[in-house]
Amino acid sequence: MQGKLGRWYLAGIALVAAVLIGGLTMLGLDRAMRVRALDETRSVATSQAAILAAGLESELNKFSLVPRVLAVDPEVAALLGGDRGQREVLNRRLAALAQQTDAAAIYLMDARGTTLAASNWDRPDSFIGSNYGFRDYFAGALRDGTHTEFALGTVSRRPGLYLAERVGTASAPLGVVAVKVEFDSLERKWRDAEAGVFVTDADGIVLLASNPAWRFRAATTGNARAVSRDPARDAVRFGVARPQPFELPGGDQSASPMRMIEKIQPIAPTGWELHLLADPAPRLSAALANGRLAGVVMLALLLLAGAGAFVWRRQRQARAAAEVAHQTAALREQLQQANRLATLGQITAGLGHEIRQPLAAMRVYAENGERLLAADRPAEAAENFSRIAGLAGRIGEITEEQLHFSRRSAEEPRLISLAEVIDGSLLLLRDQIRQKNIALALPGPEASAATVRARHVQLEQVLVNLLQNAVQACGQGGQIALAITAEGRTVRLSVSDDGPGVPAELRDTLFQPFVTSKREGIGLGLAIARDIMRQLGGDLLHEDIPDGTRFTMTMPAA
Repeated sequence: MQGKLGRWYLAGIALVAAVLIGGLTMLGLDRAMRVRALDETRSVATSQAAILAAGLESELNKFSLVPRVLAVDPEVAALLGGDRGQREVLNRRLAALAQQTDAAAIYLMDARGTTLAASNWDRPDSFIGSNYGFRDYFAGALRDGTHTEFALGTVSRRPGLYLAERVGTASAPLGVVAVKVEFDSLERKWRDAEAGVFVTDADGIVLLASNPAWRFRAATTGNARAVSRDPARDAVRFGVARPQPFELPGGDQSASPMRMIEKIQPIAPTGWELHLLADPAPRLSAALANGRLAGVVMLALLLLAGAGAFVWRRQRQARAAAEVAHQTAALREQLQQANRLATLGQITAGLGHEIRQPLAAMRVYAENGERLLAADRPAEAAENFSRIAGLAGRIGEITEEQLHFSRRSAEEPRLISLAEVIDGSLLLLRDQIRQKNIALALPGPEASAATVRARHVQLEQVLVNLLQNAVQACGQGGQIALAITAEGRTVRLSVSDDGPGVPAELRDTLFQPFVTSKREGIGLGLAIARDIMRQLGGDLLHEDIPDGTRFTMTMPAA
C-alpha cells in the first residue's frame, strides 16, 4: 500500500514539475518573442524613417536650384530693371517651369515686395499685384541672399515651403524670386507608413504630417528648442496665434498595450526632423501568438524529428550536389578561358604581323602626305590620309576581335550569324593561313547567312581551335574548306583539310582529355570544344575523308 502511494506521490511530483517546466518555458518564450517583436519594430521603423527622410530631402533638393537659377536670369533682371515688355514672356516661362517641376507657384517680386510676374498669372488667385514684403522669406532673402519659410498661403490658405532668392546685390537689390512647394502628394503617401509621420522645424512646430490635424502643433520630442513665440507672427505663418501642444498618438495605455516607438531622422539642410511613429502592438500580438503556437506544436515537432532529420539529410545531399555542379560549371568555364588564352598566345605572333604591316604602311602614307602638303598638292595628300584611316580601322578590327576572343563568356545565348563567327575566327588566324600559303575555301553568302542560337565567344573558340588544327595538319600549300549545311532544325559547320588525317589508334579516344598526336600539345582542345558544343545543345563530330580530316560542328538552328 505504501509502495503504491509512493508511486502516486512521485507521479504527482513529476506532473507538477512538468506543468511548472511547461509554464516557465511558455513565460520564457513569451519574453523572447516580446523582445524580438520590439527589436523588429525598431529596426523596421529605423529603415522606413531613413527612406522617408531621403524622399523628402530629394523633394527639397529638386526645388532648391529653381530660385537660384531664376535669380541670375537675364529676363528676370530686365523685368525688374523696368522692361515691362518681358512680363508676358516671363509669366508664361514661370507657368511652364511650375508645371514641369510640380511647384505650387513661382513668382517674382520687386524690391518693395510687389509681385510683377507669376506662374499663376492667368488664374483668379493670381499673385500679380500682391505685396509680400511682410513675409519673413522676402525680408530674409533681401538681407541674406536666400531664405526659406514654411507658412500658410495668404490667398490659398494652403501650407507650403517658400524658397526665396535675392536678385541683385545686397547693396542694390532688384527684387526676390520665390518658389512655393506644397507636399500634399507626399503626405498622402505617408498615411500608409506605420502609425503616422510628421516633420518638425527647429522650434518643434509640426509642419508636415500624415494626419492633417497634427499640423502646426508644438511637439516636445526630438531636438526641439524652447523659444518664446510671437503670437502675431505665428498667426500670419500658421493661422494660429498659439500652437497647441502635440501629444504622440497611442499615449492612452488603454488603447495600446505598448507605447509608440518614435524614430527621428534629421532632414538636411533645413534643420527639420522627420518623426516616424511605429505601434509595436500588432507585431507584439502576432509574435506572442506565434510563440504560444510554437510551444503547443513543440511536441508534434519532437515526434516528427526523425522525419525532419531524414529530410534535412536529403536536402544537405541536394545542396552538396548543387554545389558540386556549381563548382564543376565554374571549373569548366575556367578551363575554357584558359584554353582561349592559350590559343590566343599561340597566334599572338601572327596578330603582331597583321598589325605591323598596316602600321608600316600608315607611316609611309603619313610621310608622303607631309611631302605632298609641302608641295601644295592637298588632293593627293587627302588620298594618303584616307588610306591611313582605312588602315587604322583595320588595326582596330584586329585588336577588338583579340579582346573579344579573350573575354570570359558571361553572355547569354543569342542569335548569331555564322558569317560573323567565321569572319572573327579568320581575323585571328589569317596570318598563319597566309604564311603557309594555304588555299581557303569559304561557304557562299547564302549559306553563311545561317543563324544559330549560341554564345558568340564559345562558338568562335571552337571554330578557331578546329581551324588552327587544320592549319597545322595541312602543312605548306595545303587546302582547308569550310562548308555550311542545314538539315531540318540542325545547322552543320564543317572544317575539312587535306592533311594526313587522325592516326587510327587515336580515333576512338580523340575527344578524351589528354589525348593528342602533337608533341607540344596537351590534348584538351578537342575535349573542351566538344564540351562547349554539347553545352550549346549541339555536338562536335569527326570523320575521316579519303584525302584528309573533317570536323563538323552541329548546332540547333535559330
